[in-house]
Amino acid sequence: MSHIYNKNFPTPKFLSMASFALDISDQSIKYGKLSRTHSGIHLKKYGKLEIQKGIVVSGKIENSQALVNALKVLRDKEKMNFVRVALPEEQIYLFTIILPKMNWSELRESILLQLEEHIPINANDTVFDFDVLEETESDVLLQVVATSVGLIESYLSVFDQAGLTPISFELEAQAIARAVVGQDNKETFMVVDFGGTRTGISIISKNKVLFTATVDVGGNMLTEMIMKSFGITFGEAEKIKSLYNLSSHEEGSKIFSSILNGVSVLHDEINKHISFWQTHEDERGQKRDSIKNIIMCGGDANLRGVSEYLEASIKIPVAHANAWVNIFDLNNEVPEMKLGESLGFVTVLGLALNDFIEE
Repeated sequence: MSHIYNKNFPTPKFLSMASFALDISDQSIKYGKLSRTHSGIHLKKYGKLEIQKGIVVSGKIENSQALVNALKVLRDKEKMNFVRVALPEEQIYLFTIILPKMNWSELRESILLQLEEHIPINANDTVFDFDVLEETESDVLLQVVATSVGLIESYLSVFDQAGLTPISFELEAQAIARAVVGQDNKETFMVVDFGGTRTGISIISKNKVLFTATVDVGGNMLTEMIMKSFGITFGEAEKIKSLYNLSSHEEGSKIFSSILNGVSVLHDEINKHISFWQTHEDERGQKRDSIKNIIMCGGDANLRGVSEYLEASIKIPVAHANAWVNIFDLNNEVPEMKLGESLGFVTVLGLALNDFIEE
């Protein structure tokens, strides 16, 4: 996937090597930095700064000064300068298009003329980039990622005020794919990013994100279901949720019953997108490759029993993501963070890998 903001002004390599990756959500700012050592690539720094509710909502900055202040804290604490930033699927439009063969500038102009057929934004208010997925003697299959100029400008303004220089803005799903799908693995996967306030669903094939969707189901909603069912506080419900395996034991079964409606919504959404993918032909009228596995990641993917439930009901293998697959071999090295924590940092790790992986 192309970056929305870095092709026209490529960053010198000595600068990109010093970049931090930032994953800004409605609840927190996660960050990290990879470095190369004599034994390979390692996670040099990482962390998480909680932010107040309402500062960022579904990827939109609602309180710019509060976000500036939070970023300044991280800048001073970690000596940040250059950053790579993920943009959430809620604010990004992704589509594919077939055009006759032409030069690069003509391709851009042709895409611009057809933008409004694919996205609900005026073409003049849009910033976009594209990649060539396939090429024949007569045409090219393009992947286009677009968002509003206003969204990019709001982030640029915040980073400028915070004293940070963004190297690139990238689709969150592609950063995740870079972290959890082996660089040489060309098979087709579904990635389910199960977060606190929402779940991102994406389909990756040949290392390209070809589909994204967002579902308003997250770990917080399940925690609230437990809280109401058992008459306890949110904090107590969080502890219970993380303590019990929902697929076994009497207590776990009671908890699972209390969140079944929420998990069922997630199951139905995943199943719907799998069904659409596997029953609809691609842009060239060919059958799509079947989804081999479902990869679970995100801060709430640790909820024990959910992956087992999904696998049993959807009939496709479901596994937790290996966030280190493109960094080092788990058989030879011990990760800098535990599995549960790494599932919440896959976006950061994928962004940071840009400094080391030639795409």
